[in-house]
Amino acid sequence: MNGIPTSHYPLPVRISSGAAALDSIRPLLCEAHAAVGDVPALLDLAKTAAATAPKPGDGRTAFLWEILASVTAVDVAAGRVLEPQLDAVAILAQAGDKAAQDGGDFPDPDGADFEGTWGVFAAEAPGLRLEARESAGGWILEGSKPWCSLAAQLDHAVLTAHLGNGGRAAFAVDLHAHGVSFANPEWTSRGLREIPSGTVHFEAVPAVPLGGAGWYYQRPGFAWGGMGVAACWLGGAVAVARSFTASLRQAADGGREPDQIALAHLGEIDRTLAALTAYLAGTAARIDAGELSDRGAWTEALRVRGSVAAAVERIQTLVSQNLGPAPLAFDERYGKRMADLALYIRQHHAMRDDAQLGTLTLAGSHPW
Repeated sequence: MNGIPTSHYPLPVRISSGAAALDSIRPLLCEAHAAVGDVPALLDLAKTAAATAPKPGDGRTAFLWEILASVTAVDVAAGRVLEPQLDAVAILAQAGDKAAQDGGDFPDPDGADFEGTWGVFAAEAPGLRLEARESAGGWILEGSKPWCSLAAQLDHAVLTAHLGNGGRAAFAVDLHAHGVSFANPEWTSRGLREIPSGTVHFEAVPAVPLGGAGWYYQRPGFAWGGMGVAACWLGGAVAVARSFTASLRQAADGGREPDQIALAHLGEIDRTLAALTAYLAGTAARIDAGELSDRGAWTEALRVRGSVAAAVERIQTLVSQNLGPAPLAFDERYGKRMADLALYIRQHHAMRDDAQLGTLTLAGSHPW
């Protein structure tokens, strides 16, 4: 593709797949590399990739996570664009399956109504509230939704809204519909600069309900999607580790052998990534085997996300301590990756998620 030899494509991130499957990712990685910083191109790439990428639980979950990790290893922002597109496609498919099981009717997720680019917006913020009410003509959205990444450049979104009975439900919405407006985000972040997250306002905007009250959070796919985000974080950590390894080799080629501290840190990074990829491989296999197909899947998601987030921060610290300020000051790709990744993993709620996991552990939800 693009006249570039296969051997020169960016390297995929392996979780458990064989060489042939990983080789099939390489053209996508080459396209992602060429599109770095070009958000419309990244959105087109995500839309194309979603047409053929597996869905979680369909038997190739590890390969799905390898796609996410590998694209993020090329560029963290590229992975941040790809992940919600794949997640939205999976959510729509799960909502269709739910409707079929309940004997209801749901638009074809592969039909014209759902073509285009997608976001997934489920965050909340003080002072902002999105409400859904049922009218004679269907469901209507009123209010505001925060943290809507790239909303003004997307076609559709899966989002959550509050119901009159106090619960929440998910809806699919056309972001080009009358009544949708976008606040200009005051995005001052140095990380993920090309992916601003702002507030979207809705005024009597029609929406398609997905799965009913509470379904969005109760479905196992919520946990599977959360682990897919962790796969992206893993890909970012692999990229940091690869750049560190390359810098040590380059220094050695120039006559400056790495000292024992650098080697010890590289060894820690190696065993950390080896343990994480093995953990994700096992978890993906359990998802595909139907072992994580109930609400208990969220317990495993908390373990996966917490383990990966902690490893990312540790790897960033080790590499930054060893390489010092120079690459942060003078290496654009390195500095961008570190800033992008530092912001991206803040989607993990750190000790609050650990407290939630501790509550589940205390109730007896643990394998040890």
